[in-house]
Formats: sequence, structure tokens, C-alpha cells
Amino acid sequence: MASGEFSFDIVSKADKMEVKNALDQAQKELANRYDLKGTKCEIEVEKEDVTLVADDEFRMDQLKDIVFSKLIKRGIDSRSIEWGSIEPGSGLSVKCKLKLKQGIAQDKAKALIKQIRDKGLKVTAQIQGEEVRVASKSKDDLQKTITFVKGLDLDYPVDFVNFR
Repeated sequence: MASGEFSFDIVSKADKMEVKNALDQAQKELANRYDLKGTKCEIEVEKEDVTLVADDEFRMDQLKDIVFSKLIKRGIDSRSIEWGSIEPGSGLSVKCKLKLKQGIAQDKAKALIKQIRDKGLKVTAQIQGEEVRVASKSKDDLQKTITFVKGLDLDYPVDFVNFR
């Protein structure tokens, strides 16, 4: 990056603290829900993995609703939440994995860069790992790029960090 150039990174990630808070709140609601007392319903959290366990698909849907609503209330974008398929668990239970998408996949990053280029903004955009670095000599062009990207209909949430 030449001196006199400004840049920022486009990233896609969920705030881990907010996810933890949302899951804690979902655990509390699950413990207090009268209609779910005495059921196998539980939320298992192990580092990055979240698994929901329920007696049947109907209760699984209730459990998913609880977790989903807590995540949304804590500001987690619904586009970063990915549900696995419902699988048979131990005994008569079913389980489902919850995955939070982190980072921008290579193919999606390439498509995003192409959209920025096609817009004709005077910026350079390149993939750096799971994020996109955008640089320009003009802060105004960077602001226009942020506005443009915010207006795109992307299937993943974006955030703008490391503005310098």
C-alpha cells in the first residue's frame, strides 16, 4: 500500500460475545418454558459447535425458534445463521447443528470484487484470506464503495473494519 492510500476491509462475521449471550438467554428460556419441561430439549455448546437436541421434529422447530429469536435480538444477522439437517440422535431424539458463517467464501469474494469493479469506482479490491481489502487514494471513493456494497443484495452480512 503506497503512502497516501487509504483502505478498509470488508468482512463477514458474527460477534462471538453476542452469540454466547444469545445462547445463554436461549438456555434460560428453555429451562423456564412450561411446554418444554420434562422433554429432552437441550442446547449443547462446545467451543464453536452448537447442537440442538429435541424429542421430535415439532419440538426441534420450537427449539430452533427460541435460539433464532435470541440471536436476532442480540444483533446477529439471519444471513450468518445456517441450520444443519435434522438427524436421528441417541434414543428417540433428533439433533440439529447450528453453524455461524464466518468469513467471505472465495467465490463470493470474487463476485463482490467484480461488482465493485463493474461499478467503475476508483478503488482496488483484493481478496485477503476470508475478507476483501479495498484501497484508494481518495477517502470519498472508499465512502462511495461502502455505500455501494451496503446497497447490494448479498446472501451474507458485511461489516467494514480497519478503516485507515
